[in-house]
Parts: sequence; C-alpha cells; structure tokens
Amino acid sequence: MKDRVLSASDFKAKCLACLDDVEQLGETFTITRRGRPLAVLAPAQRAAFKSPRNSWSRKARIVGDIVGSE
Repeated sequence: MKDRVLSASDFKAKCLACLDDVEQLGETFTITRRGRPLAVLAPAQRAAFKSPRNSWSRKARIVGDIVGSE
C-alpha cells in the first residue's frame, strides 16, 4: 500500500479518482490543509462474512400452539 499526501484543494478536485484508488488498490491518502495533516482516507475495515445459518438460534421462544386452529 502506498501512502499519498494531497492538499485539501487537490483532494477536492480529484476525490472520485482517490476513492477509486482506495477501493481498487488499497491506497491511503493523507489530506493536508496549509501543510498540516487534516484527515486520512483509507480502506474501510470490512467485517468477515458470517453465515446466516442458525443466526436466530436460541434468540426466540415459541409460546403456545403455532399450528392449531382458532
């Protein structure tokens, strides 16, 4: 991963291209204002995939007859 430094005005002009680089290449950008670091743009931490199987297991309780007629 590369860490690139951009001024706020350069970032404003190129923000969509920067977002593409973050998504596709994993690049990190440090955005500066008047030469001082202001913000860091980096890839988001993605949660690991979790299977939905048994996700409701032990979280609900059936009370009464759910099949019976009224």
